[in-house]
Amino acid sequence: MLNALIGLAVVLGLSFLGIPLAYATLVVGVVGFAAYRGMEASFAISGQWVVETTMNHSLSVVPLFILMGTFIFRAGISDELYEASYAWLGRLKGGLAMATVFACAGFAAVSGSSLATAATMSKVAMPPMRRMGYSDALSTGTIAAGGTLGIMIPPSVPMVIYGIIVGEDIGKLFIAGIVPGLMLVSLFLFAIAVVVRLYPNAGPPGEAMTWSEKLRASRSTWPIVVLFGVVLGGIYTGVFTPTESAAVGAFFAFLFALARGRLRSWPEILHAFADTVKTTAMIFAIVFCGMMLSQFINITGMPFELVDLVRGEGGISALQLVIGICVICVILGMIFESLGILILVVPVFLPSLLALDVDMIWFGIIVILVVELGLITPPIGMNVFTVKAVIRDVDLAKMFLGVTPFILSMLVGLLLLFLFPGIATWLPNLMR
Repeated sequence: MLNALIGLAVVLGLSFLGIPLAYATLVVGVVGFAAYRGMEASFAISGQWVVETTMNHSLSVVPLFILMGTFIFRAGISDELYEASYAWLGRLKGGLAMATVFACAGFAAVSGSSLATAATMSKVAMPPMRRMGYSDALSTGTIAAGGTLGIMIPPSVPMVIYGIIVGEDIGKLFIAGIVPGLMLVSLFLFAIAVVVRLYPNAGPPGEAMTWSEKLRASRSTWPIVVLFGVVLGGIYTGVFTPTESAAVGAFFAFLFALARGRLRSWPEILHAFADTVKTTAMIFAIVFCGMMLSQFINITGMPFELVDLVRGEGGISALQLVIGICVICVILGMIFESLGILILVVPVFLPSLLALDVDMIWFGIIVILVVELGLITPPIGMNVFTVKAVIRDVDLAKMFLGVTPFILSMLVGLLLLFLFPGIATWLPNLMR
């Protein structure tokens, strides 16, 4: 186990030095495996593992969902989602911030990325919130926290990778994320309501709109609602596999972009596919290199020693193990993006979780939520820094102050998932 811990520490050290996670895990995995079996065997197993992983049919869902999100992004849907949300909620105190949460949830449903959602909504939501006199803390905190919904509300690329690692049904994981995602949206709205109740000047109300104006603002977002319903409804009813639903979603997203006057030239289409290829390559690099690190961890015997530890006399319970993993994920969430955390943590503890009969669908939602929590937790918080990169004139201290109510909301959500596991497992158990 000591060698595995040293290897993980080296990965963290290399990452702090600015080396991309994919390269850090590859170097440690190859060198660590070579220490046990020799460099020739290490190179051979690395190549074999990459080839076997690339032939995993389940991975084909990743570029398709990314392509769908790219088409939707280039269709300019983020602005319409925000305008529609504001039409319904803008008249309330904190209504613009609430509209931002709803817009983040809608954009997250098609982008599947927390960082992409935070970066996009920073450009869309911050200017109008400043015009309305919202405090910078509430504005930036809402955007950073709303961005975390990108990996909870399906379709979610991290959920796909988690499903592949643990061997769970990806469709069930997608469906399992719906209720927790809506729960987080509700908790975020409640947090905003509490903030503006305590500090009325933080989020002044806007002008009320007529029903006709509300319906007019909402009209442009109906294709997204239909697309979301078709993709998840097809998975839930068994009409589509996750891969088929991703292909259908990408096709209809392309038609949606065409109908809005976008993607009508070859350069635009090629740029969309180029963005998809770049993002997919980055994700696959992390996955493939992370798998090699997992091989090194396995050969050290660390996962099996952990199994003996939890099963032995005086061993820890399933609840204690899951809580311990949650703490680790929150800490890593301050440093890495969601995908890197899943690659580093889940393979190590998977045998122990299975030995204690932990429901892996429920655990998947738990680990996604704590990864989201880490993305906005000081002192680093990747989502906060993403917002900072776009909105440079707001102090980080003010941003972290702004995300504090949302951190508390996520902790409440995590507690509810522990107390009522059915929040995550109810819908998957009803699937055909």
